[in-house]
Amino acid sequence: MNWLQRGATCVLTMLGAALLVGCTPGTASTLPFVDMNERVALPVAAPAEIARLRVGVAAILSPQGTVESYSELTDYLAAKLGRPVDLLQRRTYAELNDMVEASQVELAFICTNAYVVGNDQFGMELLLAPEINGESVYYSQLIVPADSEAQTMADLRGRVFAFTDPMSFTGRIYPVYTLQQMGETPEHFFQRTFYTYSHDRAIEAVADGVADGAAVDSLVLDYALQRDPGLAERIRIIHMSEAFGIPPVVVPATLPPRQKAQLYDLLRTMHEDSEGRVVLDELGIDRFVEVDDGAYDGVRAIVHATGIGE
Repeated sequence: MNWLQRGATCVLTMLGAALLVGCTPGTASTLPFVDMNERVALPVAAPAEIARLRVGVAAILSPQGTVESYSELTDYLAAKLGRPVDLLQRRTYAELNDMVEASQVELAFICTNAYVVGNDQFGMELLLAPEINGESVYYSQLIVPADSEAQTMADLRGRVFAFTDPMSFTGRIYPVYTLQQMGETPEHFFQRTFYTYSHDRAIEAVADGVADGAAVDSLVLDYALQRDPGLAERIRIIHMSEAFGIPPVVVPATLPPRQKAQLYDLLRTMHEDSEGRVVLDELGIDRFVEVDDGAYDGVRAIVHATGIGE
């Protein structure tokens, strides 16, 4: 036997001894027994381990109004998804768009122009849109105090006008467009303008006589009149625009497809669920429906005409 054969024999002998030691009764008891037929439920994740759903809401309503209006919706989402839900709002539409772009929210309720801008700039995606009274449209309504003599926008020359948000379609872009059709600009037509940063505050500014006029989201005005019928005695509507695509529900372009589908299915079938129906009734929404991007072409055309935000 040469040295190579002797070395191989030694190695095989050592391996055999190790296997025999591993199989001796004295060491077998140290190894755990696993029954593959037994099924044990995974431990429930601690609350801190569950990813939170972050829902952004544009400042169409004031912060107080947003919490009152959307708290039941977020509670519903939390219960159905089995995860905590955070309601987030920023002062301006642009700030919320920044959050969607940075994927700091997974779901957002925004205004029409915010969607048009976000879709163009960073691929913000439509998820669904509310259907209200059988339609998915809304209007810009020009309001004045009830005792005002104004009958048209022309009668507000030299007055104080309240805009809602720099990016708001109904609350700024449409009234600016109306002035452009008259050959005017806000800077030369009005004595002074200011921003309220929500539609309900713009309504309050007119009702309280702080502003001589404002253009507001028709959905918010309807909602405000339902909650406070006495408001009808303090303001008047003197102009209503053509119909435009309703403010949509959107998601970031980076949202995983599975999560997007889950949110879509939950909101899309919400009206079929008894608990969901109660929440929708509180919001004044019939249901959430699919909406095509082309529904916002009318908004795009007017935004392009004004040059605001381009």
